[in-house]
Amino acid sequence: MSRICELTGKKSMVGNNVSHAMNRTKRKFHANLLKKRFYIPEEDKWITLKVSAAALKTINKKGIAAVIKDARAKGFLNK
Repeated sequence: MSRICELTGKKSMVGNNVSHAMNRTKRKFHANLLKKRFYIPEEDKWITLKVSAAALKTINKKGIAAVIKDARAKGFLNK
């Protein structure tokens, strides 16, 4: 499965490792992803999502129903 947040669309970024001699080699900065189960009382079911730590903070602030609604509107979540 790909390393993409299902609610925000965050994914890996590409950058450089820079040595003391300023040699540059390619590297990846991966998103901080967690697999988490959420209960949706409106639909009376549990869902498992792969979300970033930033998305978890947004869920705590807005609520899971509002965040899922926004993700579906933006096209990140198709479930």
